[in-house]
Amino acid sequence: MQNTTPSTRPLRILIAGDTFAPDVNGAAKFATRLAAGLSQRGHEVHVVASAHGRGKEGTRVEEHEGARFTVHRLRSILYPGHDWLRFAEPWRARANAASLLDALKPDIVHFQSHIIIGRAFAAEAPKRGIRLVATNHIMFENLMDHSNIPHAVHGPVVNRLWADAARIFEKCDAVTTPTKRSADFLERHTGLTDVRAISCGLIASDYTVSEGRNAPSVVFVGRVTSEKQIDVLIEAFAKIPEDLQARLTVIGGGDLIDELGQRARDLGISERVTLTGIISDADLRRHLTNASVFAMPSIAELQSIATMEAMASGLPVVGANAMALPHLIHDGENGYLFEPGNTDDLASKLETVLRSSDEEYQRMRDESLRLVMHHDIQRTLDSFESIYRGD
Repeated sequence: MQNTTPSTRPLRILIAGDTFAPDVNGAAKFATRLAAGLSQRGHEVHVVASAHGRGKEGTRVEEHEGARFTVHRLRSILYPGHDWLRFAEPWRARANAASLLDALKPDIVHFQSHIIIGRAFAAEAPKRGIRLVATNHIMFENLMDHSNIPHAVHGPVVNRLWADAARIFEKCDAVTTPTKRSADFLERHTGLTDVRAISCGLIASDYTVSEGRNAPSVVFVGRVTSEKQIDVLIEAFAKIPEDLQARLTVIGGGDLIDELGQRARDLGISERVTLTGIISDADLRRHLTNASVFAMPSIAELQSIATMEAMASGLPVVGANAMALPHLIHDGENGYLFEPGNTDDLASKLETVLRSSDEEYQRMRDESLRLVMHHDIQRTLDSFESIYRGD
């Protein structure tokens, strides 16, 4: 473990993780914004991540979020049974970490995932007296459906994985996670103490609020995978009265797009449901601006950057009363919480927003905009700079 770093000079920061842009998930989006923000503050930033395809490994200067910094892409392999989930080759990870640490001599290593790349840097950085920081974005319970592990042994496997995570995180000078609830969750499952809650943050000015009230429309943004419980949203949407003439847009890629499209057809609502797949950031922001309410049915959000983006777009939000969503959704203020998995309750809450008076609707919009300001990316950067320097 490393001593504190003087606060009068820029830092050389190495951010390591198994996922990074152009991957589309919360951890990748946070790591990208963090790297860009730190670079724009004058720090020397290096990112180490899995290559996102065969032959794409190597070191390059890349531009993300308006900033240019060095990204070291490690040779990667597809996880068995998947066409999108990639990991750096585990048998090379520690050698790669050692080589990069010796060449770069960073002041800080901040890893975003302890599975492959973070694990390697957690083993090698302390040997060199380099300050080590971890941010946890993982709930192993979320990953089981993608793991090819038989369902009958999910419980014991998850317990072993948390025990393994504890051994990695214990090597760190500081461990963070995006919300107080997720910090409490991590401490319960690992036995760690003093896990710090630091929001992933966002640049609120990147999002646009519509000038008037839009036609009734519900939007979801996220991976189209089982842990997001989008099936609950589609079932609930089918129960919204037809006189509202509402539409549902599901934005994101994943392995359930065809299945959910078929479910919409079975329910007779396919003409009012759109599954866009992966779209550009500009198109995503346009959809948020043009919607009238955001829905997040997932019960396993450690923060939900997508919900924050919706709030920055001035949308009332309806989400499951689970994990970290109540940190963002204040029931009856900027939207509503519903009983997880309860399609009747979700349909009722969505209908309440869609039928609200103009005055009530504007009040919810204003509250979303007020609450999201607490998650400004500059506050996040301030917090991590302080941790990096050992303050």
